[in-house]
Amino acid sequence: MGHWISYLCSGFADLLMLLLVLSLSCNPSTAATASPSAPHVKTSYSFGRTFLGLDKCNACIGTSICKKFFKEEIRFDTWLSSHLKLPPSYLLSYSGNYTDDAKSWRMVDITRLTSKYRHDRADKRICTSLLKTKTCSLERALRRTHRFQKWLRAKRLTPDLVQGLSSPMLRCPSQRLLDRIVRRYAEVPDAGSIYMDHLTDRDKLRLLYTLSVNSHPILLQIFPDVEGWPFPRYLGSCGRLVVSASTRPLRDFYGAAPEVAADLALQLLAILRSMGTNDLNYFFYFTHVDAGTFGVFSNGHLFIRDASTLGIIDKEEGSQLTDGQQEYKDIFSCLTVDCQSAFVSCNSIREKHSLVMVCQELLPKLLKGKFLQPMQEKIDSFLQHCADSLADDQGLDEAVAKLAELLKPLRSCDSRFAYRYPDCKYSDKY
Repeated sequence: MGHWISYLCSGFADLLMLLLVLSLSCNPSTAATASPSAPHVKTSYSFGRTFLGLDKCNACIGTSICKKFFKEEIRFDTWLSSHLKLPPSYLLSYSGNYTDDAKSWRMVDITRLTSKYRHDRADKRICTSLLKTKTCSLERALRRTHRFQKWLRAKRLTPDLVQGLSSPMLRCPSQRLLDRIVRRYAEVPDAGSIYMDHLTDRDKLRLLYTLSVNSHPILLQIFPDVEGWPFPRYLGSCGRLVVSASTRPLRDFYGAAPEVAADLALQLLAILRSMGTNDLNYFFYFTHVDAGTFGVFSNGHLFIRDASTLGIIDKEEGSQLTDGQQEYKDIFSCLTVDCQSAFVSCNSIREKHSLVMVCQELLPKLLKGKFLQPMQEKIDSFLQHCADSLADDQGLDEAVAKLAELLKPLRSCDSRFAYRYPDCKYSDKY
């Protein structure tokens, strides 16, 4: 009897082994580990609402591009590694990849309007100053403010609704400029109207919050690149992250070849000219420039990469605020800057100010030591004249014209400059 039972157990064990072998050959997930040619099963990416800033909405920028993040149609560069980890949340900007068809990808910049540290400080300031608590519902606190209550009742965005906001774009606002903001605000369905009837209470808070923290994404929306404005394309926002077309900062080109440096310098001068003279009769000026203010696309085209320090004066209507109204301060005036900061008077802004700053801060670093003598000496001389000519408009214009004249023959016409190649072969313009 025992011998018979032993025989049955042995047969049963053989049967189990056979079934196991069969299951290994039929189970695709097990076979994938055994066969190096089988497709790799992709680990699922996970987002925290905190990383995106969605937990702070509607004290945020918008949600128009959130689906792209969650469908993995926007990927951070670090996602291309085997670890699939999100980058650190304390960074101000990230390189990413964007797709519309899951086949072709293009580079994008993913940025915060300010550092996470400043965001956290501002959030704490809202709670402690408005509700006298360390933590709170940011939306509930901001809704109770006098300014936002005025926004809720308003049919139209008027200068008194933005008075005292720290954004240079709103230091000297005209009604024409504010109407353009409402009509082209991309985080809501396009109504094409200057009235705010199509904006919900949530939309109004997001727009006010964005204008209070950093007007960069608003400038990209109201002056789009497809109309010829020198800004990267705005693709959307999610929480407190903004997605736009990718550019390399100008600092990356300080060591570029002489012909590349000459080309970028000429583009820079052309952008500054267009900022003072354009079809819409707006005068754009910088309150500050640095090596990250301008960026270069892969085709060699120069754009304004960071518009946060860009102010606007309406040459057609003029400013609708007096200096006294500019000085008005509330919690929205202090989200990213010191509340004690003094505003620059609209009447004190000079059209040549941006050009002088660029001649002082950027062009010397871009053009220094690039050319043979005596050409380099002449370029340095005109740059110095430009940098010292804030009080001499005529001398500044002459220095810039002479500098452009020197630089034009120094640039080349080849495929590195795709934005103007092969047109430059057949045009005297280049």
